[in-house]
Amino acid sequence: MDKWEMYMEIQQLLKKGFSKTKVADKLGVSRATVYRHLKRSPSETAEWVESLQTRKKKLDPYKELILNWLREHPDLSAAQVEDWLMERYKELEVGESTVRAYVRELRVEYKIAKESSPRDYEAIADSPMGEQVQVDFGHTKQKTSGNKEVKLNFIAFVLSNSRYKYKEWLDRPFTTQDVIQAHENAFQWFSGIPGELVYDQDSLIVVSENGGDLILTKEFQHYKQTRKLNLRVCRKADPESKGKIENVVGFIKYNFAKYRVFNNIDSWNEQGWEWLIRTGNRKIHNTTKKRPVEVFSLEKQHLRPVSGNINFLNNHENSITRSVHKDNTIRYLSNRYSLPLGTFHMNETVSIKETKDRELLIYHSETGELLAKHQIPDGKGQLIKDRKHTRDRTKGIDAFIDTVANRFQETETAYDYLDKLREKYPRYIRDQLQMILKETKQNNEQLLTAALSECIKRNLYSATDFSDIILYLKRQRQVHDTTNDKAETVSPLNSISGWIIETEAQKRNVDAYTALLEEGDQS
Repeated sequence: MDKWEMYMEIQQLLKKGFSKTKVADKLGVSRATVYRHLKRSPSETAEWVESLQTRKKKLDPYKELILNWLREHPDLSAAQVEDWLMERYKELEVGESTVRAYVRELRVEYKIAKESSPRDYEAIADSPMGEQVQVDFGHTKQKTSGNKEVKLNFIAFVLSNSRYKYKEWLDRPFTTQDVIQAHENAFQWFSGIPGELVYDQDSLIVVSENGGDLILTKEFQHYKQTRKLNLRVCRKADPESKGKIENVVGFIKYNFAKYRVFNNIDSWNEQGWEWLIRTGNRKIHNTTKKRPVEVFSLEKQHLRPVSGNINFLNNHENSITRSVHKDNTIRYLSNRYSLPLGTFHMNETVSIKETKDRELLIYHSETGELLAKHQIPDGKGQLIKDRKHTRDRTKGIDAFIDTVANRFQETETAYDYLDKLREKYPRYIRDQLQMILKETKQNNEQLLTAALSECIKRNLYSATDFSDIILYLKRQRQVHDTTNDKAETVSPLNSISGWIIETEAQKRNVDAYTALLEEGDQS
């Protein structure tokens, strides 16, 4: 029913003797709506309805985009439309009710019915601040950019009082070690440990109820004792006792994951954490009518502080895993870190750990071999690359460059110099390297360092130039030593530089001069 029809219906019902309350009930609107319509005359109502039809709405620039979403996914909620808009247009400021009304109008105008599958939950009293966190697992099936389907698994945590959430995803089944690491990450996210952790009967944590005396898996029992955790496991077929986390699992599935395209697990997790900050922990909760992030600022003061890293998590086997990409990099906290060439073909995943000094250590997941070590930068979107990872050491020239560069004290500077040599003389690089290697075997490190510095300073990039500079420096030292041995020094007649003095003039063979003289006689 449009606004004008609503106005006319109200007038007709009032004329029939219905009270304003009965009119509101009969039309399925609030009494405030009835009162608001009665304040206007018929002419004012007509003008108001016309203005509504011609007035530009805030979301009109995004109309086609929203329509495409609704047509492609008829069961898409207004809340998910709001999140997708905020994700794509961070500068957009729009209220939740505005999005909901706009989506509702589009559905009516374009006849896009919404499919729904409601689920009931029993209300439970809120726990005191810092008292409880509820934990559960979930999974979804996502389309990839190649239109394939993958199964993703996640673990979710929610503080019962503030409804502040954390989640973590894997593109493979969780192991007990994964669950333990996810707990550590969640405690870091919450900046503390709650008084009680509530779980479902998951086999990664619980072996048996044992009449109330829980038997935990060996790894989780060790973790529980080390962290001094207080656990409570729900009885079978009793999801209501952890209804808050059931709601969160559904929220993650239908607001974050639904219709989102999967590329790789690292970017998926990063998108998930951004969603938590943008929507999951910022959106006003339907029950508490508060933003979880605001209530959490109070609740975190009631959590038990997280002590340092626990010993049994220092092993590489308990580190976070990351997928290796085709370009031999991994993603961590919105940056890319290089690995040695060939890692992608040997390992699908690697283990990583961040040290207290903000170093990222990358291990072989099975052997524990340290593959790479990088310093973690402050910014995001960067490629952190170890120059040693750019060379395949199975190839001859690269191995030759390594050999020559490592004979210099300033190894990195030598790599730069030799790389430029390779660019300048790609066909003769082996000959260039052999000449420089010969010099490194015949001269000491101090002289080699000085020659390398002089070549770079004078922009001399060739092996012959390098050899000439070595010869020049040797002569300079000989002149210096000879001068010091004499009682008196003889000043040069003019200010010609030593470089010119020591430069050898080009010499011709005597036959060349004979040929020139013979030509002169014939003339």
